[in-house]
This record gives sequence, C-alpha cells and structure tokens, in this order.
Amino acid sequence: MKEIKSIISAYNSAKKDGKSAALATVVHVEGSSYRGPGARMLVADDGKLTGAISGGCLEGDALRKALMVMMQGKPLTQTYDTSDEYDAIIGVGLGCEGIIRVLIEPIDQNDPMNPIRILEQATLQREAAVLVTIFDLNQPRSVHQGTIIYAVEGQIENRERFNIDLSKSISDVLSNQRSSFRNLEYQGKELTAFMQYLPAPIRLVIAGAGNDIIPLVEMAEILGWEMILLDGRPSYADHHRFPNCQVIIGQPEKVLDQVQLDPRTAVLLMTHNYNYDRALVKRLVQLKPKYVGMLGPRKKWESIKKEMKSEKGSLLTFPMYSPVGLDVGAETAEEIALAIISEIKAVFSNRTGTFLHKFKDSIHPERNNISLEELIKNN
Repeated sequence: MKEIKSIISAYNSAKKDGKSAALATVVHVEGSSYRGPGARMLVADDGKLTGAISGGCLEGDALRKALMVMMQGKPLTQTYDTSDEYDAIIGVGLGCEGIIRVLIEPIDQNDPMNPIRILEQATLQREAAVLVTIFDLNQPRSVHQGTIIYAVEGQIENRERFNIDLSKSISDVLSNQRSSFRNLEYQGKELTAFMQYLPAPIRLVIAGAGNDIIPLVEMAEILGWEMILLDGRPSYADHHRFPNCQVIIGQPEKVLDQVQLDPRTAVLLMTHNYNYDRALVKRLVQLKPKYVGMLGPRKKWESIKKEMKSEKGSLLTFPMYSPVGLDVGAETAEEIALAIISEIKAVFSNRTGTFLHKFKDSIHPERNNISLEELIKNN
C-alpha cells in the first residue's frame, strides 16, 4: 500500500509541474522474479521513477518503453524472458529464470478515472480493495489494456471505455482474499484480467511512549503502517516526539474507546507499567483483536492471566504474543523493534517466520504463478 501511495504522490507532483507520466505494472510472472504481479512503478517524462517492478534490472528498459508509450499515447505489454540470451545481451539478464510481463500505460491527466485516480480511490477507505488490470497476451500494443476497475466491499467503479462485468470474479477475490486471473472476451478480442487483492494496511496501536518506542515507530513508518500511540503521560506522548503517529492520552480503562480495532489492527503493550498493561488487557478482552503483543518477561503475562482467571467475564478472547517478537537474538531497542515488526508481519501474512533457505517449494505460492499455457486455457 505504501508503494501505491508514493506513486499517487509522485504523480500529483509531476502533474503540478506539467510533466507527463506512465504507469508500469507487473501483470504476470512465470517462474522466478524479484517482484510479483501487482508491483508498480510510475515513470515521469523527466526520467524520475517511483516504485519498482524488479530489483533494478528491468527499470532501465521499462523507462525507455514508458517514454515511447507517453509519446504514442497507447499502452504496451512488454515481456521480459530472463532465461533468454537476447534479453541478457541487452542488459536485462536477471538470473531469475523467469518470464515477467509488464503493462505500461500512459496517464491521461484529463481522464477523471485514469489509472492513478483508480489507485487513489482504492486507498481512500480502510477496506480491502480489488484492482483490475486488463492486458493482451496476443497483441502487446492493443489499446484495450489498462487498470480499469477498483472495488471496495462490493462498490465497483468501472472506466467508461470498458463495458465488462467482473462483479462475480471480484466478489470471489474479496471472499478468498487472494489475487487471481481471468480470461475474457471484449469486442472480439481475447484479453486477460489480473484482479489484485489489496488488503488494508496494517494498523499498529502502541501502548507506551518511552524512548524504546521510537525505533519501532520509525520501522513501521518505513513499511507504511498506520500508527496510533496510547499513553497516560502527556510529557511522553507528544506529537513532537512522534510526528507520524496519532497520539491519544488517557487512562487505560477508557483510552481504547477512541480506537477502532479491525482485522488488520495489531496492539502492542509496551508501557513498562504492569497496572496500565493489565487494565488494557481487560478492555481488549471485549474488543477481541487479532494480535496483541506484550513486552516483558513471560512471568508478567502469567501473572496477569492468573489475576484475570479469578475475575468473572475476563476470559481471554484473543491470541497473546508474550514475550513479543521473533527469536532473532534481539538486545537493543532497535533489534527488539525489528523482532516485533517481523512477528506482526508474519502473523498478518499467515507465515511462520522461519528461514527461507529451508523452503523446498516456492516462497511466494500466493502469487498465482501459472504458465502462459495455463493462463490461456483457464476460462
């Protein structure tokens, strides 16, 4: 989500400066690649790039193609075969042994539903969204290509030049929470729709405003996570110390009433105050968040649990991660922040946080990595 927001911001700046732009989107991957379908990059006519479609190997050629697309005003689906000797000769050799298809589309600044505005609309609400990008496997220069639809919780917006009903497929993507492809026919043309599932960004609610919170907030900011800071001490919970956080000051029994917890919210208890944390846990029992992590030794959580068992209506209703964080040998505040951020990312991605070199299968099974033949047959 942060990449998309950066692209939107860069586009607005380019438009203000009178610059043209094109949007490059990875729409299909076969084999191995650094980025998967849905990776995007904005190219301005002065050569400025925002976002990324690879580890840096495709960007140079994509820039040249994007400048051509801007001049011609027509989209292009460019295929990069990283196992092909010719691609290696022209400087695209990635060593990934994969085929990457990138749609490059010009941005019409006069179109109120151009691809950038579609991205913008999809990010306005804190809801899961679906972005639909059409590409042509048979005619790379077909004009019937582009990012055409966004959908948020059943609300579907379609660019007028495409009259395609994908409501059922979009509902399936939202229900399965997974991107997918669909072949379709439009004006006698065989096209492919890449329907990207776009979850809401992770929201981080942090109870505590000590100095050890600062590196945690900085890392979460890099990832584009939303952050809310809770504390009862005005001298600590200060906007000057935490400029990128929504700061809420209050007593533990009531402070969470000002926070909306949803399935993409993680709560961290890092106050170093036993009574404050304990009061928050009692309130969280009623709110049932997906993730709660507590800083401190295991005996702290065991003590709180023991006290809760003796109180009626205090049955634990959420998973508690305490001690919080992955086992990375963390000692300093920065290392602890890394361990905590990594654990939260793993939980919300339904992953275990193990070593990648131990994987025997693909590390990105959710990318729908299917071959061109399978894609063509899949109707």
